[in-house]
Amino acid sequence: FLGFEQVLKNSLTTLAMGGAKGGSDFDPKGKSEHEIMRFCQAFMNELYRHIGATTDVPAGDIGVGEREIGYLFGQYKKLVNRFEGVLTGKGLTYGGSLCRKEATGYGCVYFAEEMLQERNSSLEGKVCSVSGSGNVAIY
Repeated sequence: FLGFEQVLKNSLTTLAMGGAKGGSDFDPKGKSEHEIMRFCQAFMNELYRHIGATTDVPAGDIGVGEREIGYLFGQYKKLVNRFEGVLTGKGLTYGGSLCRKEATGYGCVYFAEEMLQERNSSLEGKVCSVSGSGNVAIY
């Protein structure tokens, strides 16, 4: 369902792109830093053939933060010998964006404000709901 929902979200941009979601059943609780790093590297060993700046750009979310994206990106660079925008959520030292975690949530608010302003309205006094509990809901 999440992949299908992403297709619908992306269609609103009018850009020629689909949508997808992916994940694993790896539970990092109780795992060492080294075990988490090895898992991320092994995951990228299988994923790297299917992603790219113009193909599919994975992103972190709840449970996959800057650290894990850094491990994934490091392994990607080793495998393809390129430094390119193939993952979102990287730290600043790896070409990431400032305020990345908060960006989607803030973007939703800015979009809603602009949309309402076009209709001579505002968010004031309105109730909004967010489905899910990812970074949009948190920030």
